[in-house]
Amino acid sequence: MHKVQFRDATGIVRRGKRTNDGFVAGGKTYDPAAVDVLPPTDPTKVICQAGGYIDHREESGFEDRPERPELFVKTPNCVVGHGDAIELPPGRETVEFEAEFAIVIADQCRGVSKDEAMEYVEGFTCVNDISNRDDQQQERNWVRGKAFDGSLPAGPVVATPDEVPDDARLVLRRNGEVEQETTREHMIFSVPELVADVSELITLEPGDLIATGTPFGPDDLRPGDIIEVEFEGVGTLRNEVTER
Repeated sequence: MHKVQFRDATGIVRRGKRTNDGFVAGGKTYDPAAVDVLPPTDPTKVICQAGGYIDHREESGFEDRPERPELFVKTPNCVVGHGDAIELPPGRETVEFEAEFAIVIADQCRGVSKDEAMEYVEGFTCVNDISNRDDQQQERNWVRGKAFDGSLPAGPVVATPDEVPDDARLVLRRNGEVEQETTREHMIFSVPELVADVSELITLEPGDLIATGTPFGPDDLRPGDIIEVEFEGVGTLRNEVTER
């Protein structure tokens, strides 16, 4: 199943599913082109993994394999939806895209084991971890660099785990050209390992996201760029870059 959240022509927020015929909610089918697609979840927090793939760690100057996931936080103000603008923060020279997929939490949990972790996973969605390198390189905790407004496009849907292959392909296209590409098989830590690690000390709430990290190839965003993040089984998250 592909779960979607949207605002219809009357302004009411609907939650339903994506089908071949359109978005279905409350017994009615809606034309996706006639509604405002919203982020597919309303997280209380987003826990992000830094360096989730060895090739990106290597290009960042870290050749070791970490003993545990390295984490940072994005806040709800970061989350925007499919079709929303990626607004470049003013006065910054280096703002980059990072294609990722995110784990969507189904039920409140804490201290879950790796073996039971998938019981708490609602599904997966596409995210783009927009990163302001100007400030990130000057900070220890990456607040300005990672948690600025609109810095996490997410969507367009939540795909339940059965829809996403174990070797699902993740790709980012800029203006139609492939800039990043990998598969889920190349993750350093698996989905169950990430859920277990994060939940050890942090209570996860329904709708929270765990962004799993980006592969080799983050690069500068430019006004007018069309950025598409596609994760096999989920679909394609599409956003245009603008200046604020």
